[in-house]
Amino acid sequence: MPQDAEMLSTIKSQVLQIIADITVAPKPTYYIDGQSVAWERYLAQLQSTVDWCEARLRDAEPFEIHSRGET
Repeated sequence: MPQDAEMLSTIKSQVLQIIADITVAPKPTYYIDGQSVAWERYLAQLQSTVDWCEARLRDAEPFEIHSRGET
């Protein structure tokens, strides 16, 4: 899954850059042409995407299982 991990890492980096950009100068929620633009909700969705990427990257990491048999 190295290619998938690279893609997930790229997506995470891109989303973190968007978060950095929009939090420099936060904007209020506004309505335009009957449509609502809610920046807090957008930020929450971006943060959720970062969390999702981190979970998938954790799942892709190698792991070991240690067990002990009874004697």
